[in-house]
Amino acid sequence: QVQLEESGGGSVQAGDSVRLSCAASGRTFGRFSVGWFRQVAGKGREFVAGMRWSDGGAYYGDSVKGRFTISRDNAKSTVNLQMNNLKPEDTAVYLCGATIDHLRLSLPHTYSYWGQGTQVTVSP
Repeated sequence: QVQLEESGGGSVQAGDSVRLSCAASGRTFGRFSVGWFRQVAGKGREFVAGMRWSDGGAYYGDSVKGRFTISRDNAKSTVNLQMNNLKPEDTAVYLCGATIDHLRLSLPHTYSYWGQGTQVTVSP
């Protein structure tokens, strides 16, 4: 079992930066690949960023490439998402997830565990 809890969301202005954190508990967390997704009301979860456990390879959704960075600290069981140059269209609930499907990080249905999410609101 893995439990995930996000933090760091809030309301910011366009161009600002925000750092989200996802704290994990569970002895086997280190063997899971992790991902960040975002969701707005009435829409499905959009892949934002993912990191594979085996080699630390990082992958990003097209809309955030060059602006967001995912990182992981296995010793602290945390996954972070640094978001720079935020835009109003980045407004969403951001969720972290853990998966053992290490080859399909961008597909939300492959994730076994999810946090509750944290709201990020970006004003023009």
